Amino acid sequence: MTPPGPAGTLWGRCPVCTTTWQLSTRPCQRCVLDQQVRDLLGDDAGTIRPELGPFHEALTSAERPDVAVAWISRSKTRDLLERIGRDERPVTHEVLDELPPGKVLAHLRSVLVATGVLPPRDERLVALEKCITETVQARTDLAERRILHGYAVWHHLRRLRRRLGEDHTTRLQDLNVRCHITAADNFLTWLVGEGLTLGTCTQPDLERWMADPKVSYRDETGHFIRWSVQHRHAYGLTYGTVRWTGPLSTIDSEKRWSDARRLLNDDTLPTPDRVAGLLLILYAQKIATISQLTVDDVHIDNDTVTITFGSSPVVLPAPLASLVRELAATRRGKAKIGTPDDVPWLFPGGHPGRPLTDSQICNRLHKIGIRPKQDRSTALFTLATELPAAILARMLGVHIKVAVQ
Repeated sequence: MTPPGPAGTLWGRCPVCTTTWQLSTRPCQRCVLDQQVRDLLGDDAGTIRPELGPFHEALTSAERPDVAVAWISRSKTRDLLERIGRDERPVTHEVLDELPPGKVLAHLRSVLVATGVLPPRDERLVALEKCITETVQARTDLAERRILHGYAVWHHLRRLRRRLGEDHTTRLQDLNVRCHITAADNFLTWLVGEGLTLGTCTQPDLERWMADPKVSYRDETGHFIRWSVQHRHAYGLTYGTVRWTGPLSTIDSEKRWSDARRLLNDDTLPTPDRVAGLLLILYAQKIATISQLTVDDVHIDNDTVTITFGSSPVVLPAPLASLVRELAATRRGKAKIGTPDDVPWLFPGGHPGRPLTDSQICNRLHKIGIRPKQDRSTALFTLATELPAAILARMLGVHIKVAVQ
């Protein structure tokens, strides 16, 4: 039976799929989308390789086909999809690495990973390795290149991989390694400008560098100097470390509780921002930890809601428990294409199958008046005065040495 339409209009089925009712005799948006994808990824007959089947299905079954049509209509997206379609090699991360880099390729890669065409990959670590390779290769002196390679790859990258295990690199971990490598590279460049090498640099030379107010990365450079002496690339150099003596700013407990009350009671704020802010303010959680929380870390048992940061679950108080329960039930990322049905993240992000990044959560908290670094420091030191170090470590997931300190 033909569904009724406005007076003077003619309803009809899509001439291609014969299932969609519309006020037009042209193919429906979903059929137009399917044909465009086949033109880009398929052969002359429009047949798509089996390995790209899940990607094709994700595009054509998007909740809003108009959004998918708009995405593949962009010139950069079309160019990338055409290259993938023409390439007879299996689609791999290495094949994508040969394509022009940018945000479009990064989004396309995330869709391919979310749909199962590609396996997950630590993109931050890959970018860091590429950056290190370029920095090392840029040094023309072979001795300097060997020293920088040893420091960057065998010291920093090896330690980072061992620490990561099965996890992916966080923004702060990536930034930390980059700062140390930049510091070492800058110091080697300074030595060249002074007609020196690590082997000929003396303590007065080093102190002359330290006296220059324009130099940067002083602590990171000190680490490189100590490593160089330990590995016999430098001799007789000393560069002391600064012992941490506690927080430099005042611990503002009043602001902490004021922010907590606002996040608990202000219904105009987005639920994800309220939960993220409360986990930071009340439980001293790092942004990197919050972004990686999954629904498996939350356990709901009738009226009791617990969340696991470390080895022991933490029972959440009633107001926060309700917010976490709501977030777990309504969480939804902004990705319109390729989002899997079983996204595990408590804070899903704009890329399909991936959580909000550290910087995104940090920016969102800044917009609602939360200062992640200072407020976490306040929470951590306040909790340290109330709980033994062992319990603090188990509950919050911090290292026991950090808790003791």
